[in-house]
Amino acid sequence: MSKSAAAAAAAIGFLSVTTLAFASDADVYGPDITLSEAKQVAAGAVKECAANKWLMAIAVVDTHGALVYYEKADNTEVASAQIALDKATSAAVYKRPTRDFFDVTAKMGPFMLNMDHVIAAPGGIPVMKDGKIVGAISASGGTGAQDEQCAKAGLAGF
Repeated sequence: MSKSAAAAAAAIGFLSVTTLAFASDADVYGPDITLSEAKQVAAGAVKECAANKWLMAIAVVDTHGALVYYEKADNTEVASAQIALDKATSAAVYKRPTRDFFDVTAKMGPFMLNMDHVIAAPGGIPVMKDGKIVGAISASGGTGAQDEQCAKAGLAGF
């Protein structure tokens, strides 16, 4: 088996095993995050970014990746606006933090980046309520570790 074929098989295995752990989407997803909840989650992320003087975009999406709430600090890098939305969508529709994709591609190469809505950069994290995914939050504008720190701070206040 060629190296690229082995890498592709490993990626499919990664996604299959982690996805099969869930019986069905109905078992994993709850009702979509509300606007009020999205603002609450975003507020914690915005506070963390501001405390560290990091210029970031924050996106909160529902379970389908549709934008529910968005906030961007003045002078945030232009590309971060779309990246924040893309990371949140990736976390919501694939039911996992975007760091998981980052870790797999770092070890096995960028083959996974050909999948729709995969953003292999830390900073997108599913939002859980009552043990079910109700959406996702992401931050973009700093390093992957900074983005992830801000997103996690948003979850901590929810």
